[in-house]
Amino acid sequence: MGAALRRIQLGNALSAFGSGFTVPYLYIYVANVRQLGASTAGVVLAMLAISALVVLPLTGRAIDRRGPLPVAVVGTVSAAVGSLGIGLSSTEPMVIASAVALGAGIAVIQPALATMIVWCSTTVTRSRAFATQFFLNNLGLGIGGLVGGQLVDEAHASSFVRLFAIEAVMFLVLGAAIATVRLPRAPKVEDAVPTEERAKGAWRRLFGDRRMVWLCVLGFVLFFACYGQFESGLAAYATEVTRIQPATLGIALAANTAAIVAAQFVVLKLVERRRRSRVMALVGVVWTVAWIAAGLSGLVHGDQVVATVLLISTYALFGVGESLLAPTVAPLVADLAPASLIGQYNSAFALVKQLALAIGPAVGALMIGHGMYVAYIAMLVACAVGITVLALRLGRMLSPAQDQPHRAAVPAQRVEAEPVAAAV
Repeated sequence: MGAALRRIQLGNALSAFGSGFTVPYLYIYVANVRQLGASTAGVVLAMLAISALVVLPLTGRAIDRRGPLPVAVVGTVSAAVGSLGIGLSSTEPMVIASAVALGAGIAVIQPALATMIVWCSTTVTRSRAFATQFFLNNLGLGIGGLVGGQLVDEAHASSFVRLFAIEAVMFLVLGAAIATVRLPRAPKVEDAVPTEERAKGAWRRLFGDRRMVWLCVLGFVLFFACYGQFESGLAAYATEVTRIQPATLGIALAANTAAIVAAQFVVLKLVERRRRSRVMALVGVVWTVAWIAAGLSGLVHGDQVVATVLLISTYALFGVGESLLAPTVAPLVADLAPASLIGQYNSAFALVKQLALAIGPAVGALMIGHGMYVAYIAMLVACAVGITVLALRLGRMLSPAQDQPHRAAVPAQRVEAEPVAAAV
């Protein structure tokens, strides 16, 4: 890993640590500590998603025209201002405006960082780079959540102000880290900052790429069936149907993070030389088992221990699936993108993820709220099976270099080696 990439990864891990401080406590802070009510807290959470949906369609073009570094720095400043603003807000308009700045900043940072990682890696090393980013993100969020939990006191608003101030500082640290990075002009992005004329028609070109469109459909189902259910549908199912205690739900979430941290690099060694489409198909199989386990946890009424183990296993299996996705999906987005549209492709995929994260919780909460427990599990088992089907179909569209870059790189390396040997 080069020095530039190490700096990006370190800054990213520190910002994740800062986010871990605040993410679990945002709703409680706005609704109870600032006494702005549950409705305002709901609007704040919605604004985080809505602002992201607004800025993401514009972010890709900005990255491809100006380069990812200045866009990422602007995103970190916006996120820092928004985070500090939330901590200092005592009125509804101020906290909502701060949430807009925070959500927009985070949304801009994600595709900009992804593009920077692409610039600092090769097709062969990209899977490990994205897996490392995912690992550090989860490690930072987990540690941040644990430390933040020891610092907050619902009776003292100042303790929460401290948390949001720390998060703001961590965003600025990320901005400072990436501002000093000297980005290389790797072969994949040798025309790294395209002209305005080349950026025109970017969306038309993206929608004309059936492989990218298919990957976006697959991505939507992936994020809908996992991340989109964590904080709403699955959590509600766990407490209302499986009947576990809220504290046990925290253990389940910890099991998810632990599975990711423990499995990420073990999984990477197993999958980085295999076909990406087959790895994504395996995610569908793992998550099918996870959702079946969740369904069974709601049927075991006579043994709460078994039900609890099944539900915790669901969260752990999701973590294993996430570890399989980290070195496959994001690198594939980069390898599908034309050199002049890497930012556009990353932003489009981030937009798909954001849509899934907006729709998934609403659907999950609606179904559980209306007692549609069996239909809810059946829908998500179908989604998990659909992931496998979509991934295998995508694999037939990909070139060997896109689906299995390590194997495709071997012949090229041998060809380059032959003239050297002959010269000797």
